[in-house]
Parts: sequence; structure tokens; C-alpha cells
Amino acid sequence: MDLKQKLTTSTQIRGAMIFEFFSPGIPIILKNAGCEFIIFDMEHGGLSLEQFKTLSIISNANKIAPFIRIPEINYNYIARALDLGASGIMVPMVNTPDDAIKIVQSSKYPPQGKRGAGFGFAHDNYINQNPLSYIEKANNSLINIIQIETKKALQNVQEIASINGVDCLWVGHFDLTNFLGIPGDFHSKIYLKAINEIVDAAGAHKKSLGIMVNNKQELETYYKLGFNMIAVGTEMNILSRSISQILK
Repeated sequence: MDLKQKLTTSTQIRGAMIFEFFSPGIPIILKNAGCEFIIFDMEHGGLSLEQFKTLSIISNANKIAPFIRIPEINYNYIARALDLGASGIMVPMVNTPDDAIKIVQSSKYPPQGKRGAGFGFAHDNYINQNPLSYIEKANNSLINIIQIETKKALQNVQEIASINGVDCLWVGHFDLTNFLGIPGDFHSKIYLKAINEIVDAAGAHKKSLGIMVNNKQELETYYKLGFNMIAVGTEMNILSRSISQILK
């Protein structure tokens, strides 16, 4: 079963988000740790598309799916990242159904979208193949991860989830608390109500649920709520915490 099949059947998949350490060894280290996917962050971490190209090629060669969180809703970021070998795109600050439709259209080749065609590059492993068969494969296999992290997004979450081509609703948990006026309060009734609304929307429209966690307890908590695409992060905090535990 490939990653898209796992996602569409709500099978549990585990990975990591990388914000700082964009070294060539990271995909292999994470693969050895048991990760099935990596989300490389371009929104906060300073990653360039050139860096991502190298990381995606290494990831794909080692059979760990590379995703990229782009900094904004933008055709150029979406289409180029996919051409560079991304298995899918994570997009922050998706607030409306129109935002989600723009993302889907930018990621899919016609007739499902408006992605420009270029073949024999990193996205198809530099193989000269029938373009029509690749187009169909690419349209069916790519994964669009839509971040729900604002009050407006929460108000529109049912409509966003209903859109064909939206594959995963990803909770941007700190931003969500921020925009709900309860920064960092993950035990607030307001936050828990919001989580339930997102879970309900995903269930109603058969979408996957994703979130980043920092420890085993958080992983188990969100797993029980129905989250199936879970990434560990941040790697800076995990490294610092692990070193500190040894030194103390």
C-alpha cells in the first residue's frame, strides 16, 4: 500500500517535520528511525527550493516521502516544489474554500488543474516515459495537506474539507490557539471544541487528519482523536532536550 492509499484509508502513518537541519543525511536518519515521510519547512525554516531538490531526490531514493511546507498560497511554489520531487505540498494559512481550490488547481495537471507540464525531471526520477501515463499517476498520487490554523479557517472547515483534491486537514495547533485568543492553551475548552470541529469535518468528508507532536503522550492523545498523519517536531527541541537529559 503506497502513502496515498494509506492516507485515503486513514491508515496510521508517522513522520517528522524538519525546520533547521537540512543536511543530506537527514532523510536516511529519519528513514532508519521509522519515519515514512518528512515535511521540510519553507515557511519558518529558511529552506530554499534548491536545497529541497537535493533533499527530495535523496528522500525518494531511500523510499521516504518528501513533503514541503511552502510559505504561502502561490502557484509558483506549489508547481515548482512538485517538479522538484515533492510527494505533496503542505500549505499554511488556508482560510477559505477558494484558497483550497487554488491549491488543488495549482497542484494538478489538466483537466483537474492548471499545473504546467515538464517531464524527465526530478519529479519522475529523470525517466523518459509516456507523459499521459505520468500525468494520471501524478494527479492521483500527490497529497495536498491543508493547514487549519485560524478562526476563519475553522469557520470554513466543512467547506474546505468537502473539496476534491484536499487530502489532509492539518491542525496548526499553536497558531490556532493564537487566533482563538488562547495562545498555547491546549487544554482550553475553546481549543478542544475547535479540534472536535476539525475532526468532525474530516470524518464527514473522508479526509485524513494531521498534526505535529513533540512527545509520545501528545502522539497518543491525537491518535485517539482520529489523527492518522502525525509528524514529530521540532527537531531542534528534541535534540536540545535529549542532550540536556544526558548532561544533567
